Amino acid sequence: MNHTLTPDDHAPAAPPAVRVPAHVPLAHVVRGGVVEGVHHGSVVVLAADGTVEFAAGDIEAAFYPRSALKPVQAVALLRAGLLPPDEEALALTAASHSGEERHLATARRILEAAGLTEDDLRNVPDLPYDPAVRDAWLRAGRGPSRLAQNCSGKHAAMVMTARARGWSLENYLDPGHPLQWSVARAVEDLTGQGIARVTVDGCGAPLFSVSLHGLTRAVARIAAGAPEGHEGRVAAAMRDHPELVSGTTRDVARLMRAVPGLLAKDGFEGVQVAALPDGRAVGVKIADGADRARMPVTAAALLRCGLDPALLAPFARTPVIGGGREVGSLRAAGALAVESAALAAVIEGDGPDAAPRDRAQGGPEADPAA
Repeated sequence: MNHTLTPDDHAPAAPPAVRVPAHVPLAHVVRGGVVEGVHHGSVVVLAADGTVEFAAGDIEAAFYPRSALKPVQAVALLRAGLLPPDEEALALTAASHSGEERHLATARRILEAAGLTEDDLRNVPDLPYDPAVRDAWLRAGRGPSRLAQNCSGKHAAMVMTARARGWSLENYLDPGHPLQWSVARAVEDLTGQGIARVTVDGCGAPLFSVSLHGLTRAVARIAAGAPEGHEGRVAAAMRDHPELVSGTTRDVARLMRAVPGLLAKDGFEGVQVAALPDGRAVGVKIADGADRARMPVTAAALLRCGLDPALLAPFARTPVIGGGREVGSLRAAGALAVESAALAAVIEGDGPDAAPRDRAQGGPEADPAA
C-alpha cells in the first residue's frame, strides 16, 4: 500500500511511481570475443547544481535502495539526537561492514557509550560478511551473532538514539516507532520525494522505497554538506574511515581511497551511489542484482563527472576466467559504451586507434558489441 508518513502537518512530495522499471543494457560479459551475458539496469549522473547530466534506463521508478540508504539513515539519527562516541562510530553507523574485529569493536563502543549491550539489538543474527573473516569465525567455533551482522553499526546507533530520547528499545524497528518516523522524514527531506512503499530490509529495519534519482540526490546533498552540519559530519566520517564503512578488501573502500573526496556506498541487489564534495553524483541499479556489474558501471558513470580515467580504471572491469586464465571481461556497455572504451584504453595502455590485442593470448578483449 502507499505509505503516508506523517501524523502531523508534514506533507511529503509525491512519491515515485511503482511500476516495472524500464531498465536498459548497461554491461556486457565478453568471453572469447562473444557477448556471453548482458546486465540491464539504470544509471543517473547529476551535475553539481543537481540537474541530470546523464540518465539511462528508468531513474524515476520506485525501487529499494537497500544499504545504499545508510548515509541518509545516519543523517536521520544525528538529527534525532544520536551522540556517537567518535567519528569512527559515526562511520560505522553508515556501514555494511565485513565483520572484522575493528567493526565489532566499534559497534561495542557505541553500545557501551549508551549503557547497552548486544542483547539490546534486534537485527538478524548472522555470520561476518567477508568470506575470509567468516571462515576464520567458523574455524573458531563461533556461530551467527547480531554484532557480526553487517548492519550492526546502524542498529547500535539506532538503540543509542532511542535511549537518548527516552524511546522504547524493544520495538525500535517498528515502522511506527518515533525513531523510524524520524528516519522516514529525513529520507523524504534529502531525496526530495515521498516514500512509495515501506517493507523490511534483510537486517530487520524498515526499508523505504524511493527512486534512483531521489537516492542519488540525497547522497549528493550529504556529500556537499557543510562540515558543521549533520550531512557534512556523516560525509567526513565516511570519507575518513572507508574501511569501517565497508571492509579492508572491499571495492567501495578502495574507490573512496582512490578518488579524493569521494563518498560511496553500495547496497544489495546491485545498488551503488557515489558523490563528490561539489554535489556531482552517480546512482546505479543493476536490474538482476548482480554485484559483479555494479562497480564497472559505476566507474563508467563517474567518468561522466569529469574524473581522471586513471583513477577509475582499476574499477572498470571484472576479468572473465576460463581454464585458470583471463579470456575476457565484464565492462560497462550500451549507454555507457563510450565511457567503457575510454577506460579500456587506460587499462590496456592503448590509444583509441590501437589495434586489438592478440586473442590467441587470452588477454582482455574489446567488447565487440560496445
